[in-house]
Amino acid sequence: MTLKSAFTRLLSCAVLAITLSCPAWAQPAAPVAVHDQIDHPAVVTHHMGQFGGRNIAYTATVEGLPVSTDPDGEGARIVSFAYTRDKADPARRPVMFLFNGGPIVSSQYLHIGGIGPKRVAYPDEVKADPSTFKLVDNLYSPLDAVDLVFVDPASTGFSRATPGTDPKIYFSVQADARQFAAFIRAWLKKHGREGAPVYLTGESYGTNRAAEIAGQLADGPDPLPLAGIFLYGQAANIIEYSQRPANITSYIASLPTIAAIGWYHGKADRRGRSLDAFLAEARSFAKGDYLTVLYQGSAASDADKRRVAARLAELSGVPADWYLANDLKITKERYRVELLKDQGLLLGRADARYTAPITDKGNAPDPSDVLTQGVQKFFPSYIRDDLKVDWTDPYVPAVEIASLEDWGWGDAKSPFGDWPYYKGIGKMMKLNPGFRLLVGNGIYDTQTTMGAAELLATQSGWDPARVTLRYYDGGHTGYSVATTARAIGDDIRSLVR
Repeated sequence: MTLKSAFTRLLSCAVLAITLSCPAWAQPAAPVAVHDQIDHPAVVTHHMGQFGGRNIAYTATVEGLPVSTDPDGEGARIVSFAYTRDKADPARRPVMFLFNGGPIVSSQYLHIGGIGPKRVAYPDEVKADPSTFKLVDNLYSPLDAVDLVFVDPASTGFSRATPGTDPKIYFSVQADARQFAAFIRAWLKKHGREGAPVYLTGESYGTNRAAEIAGQLADGPDPLPLAGIFLYGQAANIIEYSQRPANITSYIASLPTIAAIGWYHGKADRRGRSLDAFLAEARSFAKGDYLTVLYQGSAASDADKRRVAARLAELSGVPADWYLANDLKITKERYRVELLKDQGLLLGRADARYTAPITDKGNAPDPSDVLTQGVQKFFPSYIRDDLKVDWTDPYVPAVEIASLEDWGWGDAKSPFGDWPYYKGIGKMMKLNPGFRLLVGNGIYDTQTTMGAAELLATQSGWDPARVTLRYYDGGHTGYSVATTARAIGDDIRSLVR
C-alpha cells in the first residue's frame, strides 16, 4: 500500500471523527431504532469505596425519568446512573451531571473510563496486551466531594424516546440540549436537590452540549444557575481550528500538540528539554514567528520560509523540505501518517502515543481504539454484577449517523458553520457571578487540541479569573492514564470546592 493511498483512506473518515470526536466512534454503533419503552423500577444498591483518601458509603441508583421537551407531548424516558454519598445534606451537597459526546453516545466512557467509582485500569505501557486491562476500584473518583449522575441521551443506553415520538427529533444541537436540561430539572426535583450546587461535565461533543445546556438553563422565566462546568476534550470552538488550508489559526493552534507528539516519539529535537519546556517553546514560536510568516503567505520571503520550516522540523520531526513543499502547513491527519512513515506506523487519532502498522483495510482504524474497547468490554458486566441491573432491553452504547448532515446544526450543514457555543457559557457567567469553568485536554489528543482549548478560553469574552486551563498526560480519553485520572479527580474537587 502506498503512503498516498493510506492517507486518502484516512482522510475519508477524518472529518467526521475529528468533528464529533468522541470515544464512541471506535466501536460499532447501532442504527436508530424505536424500542418499546419499559418503565423499570429504579435499581438501588449500596456500596463502600475509598475516594480522596476517605472511606465513603454511597448509594448507586439506576432509574429512568420521563421528560417532556415539546408542548405536543413529545419526550423521552432518560435513564441515568447516580452515585450519591450516604448521610450527606441534600440541600448543600454538590451534584454533577456527566455525559459523553458522539453526538449520540452513552456515558459509559466517563462512567467507568475514569470518573465513576470503578475504572478500567490500563498499564502505562501503551503496547500492553489488552488482556491485562482490569476493572478496579477508582480511588481517584471525586465522589467524596460531589455526587455523580451519568446521563445517557435518548436512543442510547437504556434511554428511549416516548412511544409515538420520532427518536430523530433529538438529533440537533438545541433539541439534544433540551432533553438534558429537562432531565436535570426533573432529577433535582425528584430527589429534593433543587437548592444544591449543580455542575456539568461534558466530553468531546459533550462540551458543545454542556455549553448549549448552560445557555438554555440561563434563559427563560425560571433560570437554573449552574455552579460550574468541566469541559474535557473541548470541541466548542471547532470552527476556529478545523483545518481548512486558508485557516492559519488552526495550524497555530495544533502546533503544540504536534510538538508534544514529536517529543514523545523521539522524533523532535529535544536537546535535553523536558516536555513542559519544549511545549513552552512551541507555543511561543507558534504565536510569534510562525503566525507572522503564515499570515504573510506567498508574500513571505524565501529566507523567512526556510527559517520557519527548519524550526517546524525541530519541533515536529517532519523534515523542513516537506514543510517548504506544503506551504509550511501540516494537518493533524497528515502528521499521523508522516511522523513514523519510515517505520510504516500510523499514530493514534484519539491518543497519538499509540501506533499500529498502516494497512489497506477499510477506514484505517485508530490505533488508540484499544482504550475505548476496554470500556466496552467491562461495562456490561459492571452494570449487571455490581449494579444488579437485570433488564432485558438492550443497552445501546452509540447510535450511528451516516454523515454530519444527520445532525441539526441550525443554519449550517455541519459544526464548521458559525454556531457560537461559547455564548451559552457566557450567559451562565452573567447569571451566576460565582460560576467557574474548568477546561481540560489530553496532551496527545489530535482531535481536540491544547491550542484549541486556549483559543476557547481567550477568545470567548469570558472572565479569565473564572476559567482554569489544564493539560493532562494522555489523549482524548486521558483518564486512561492513572496519573491523569488522579489529576482530573483532584481538579473536579477543586472546582466544586
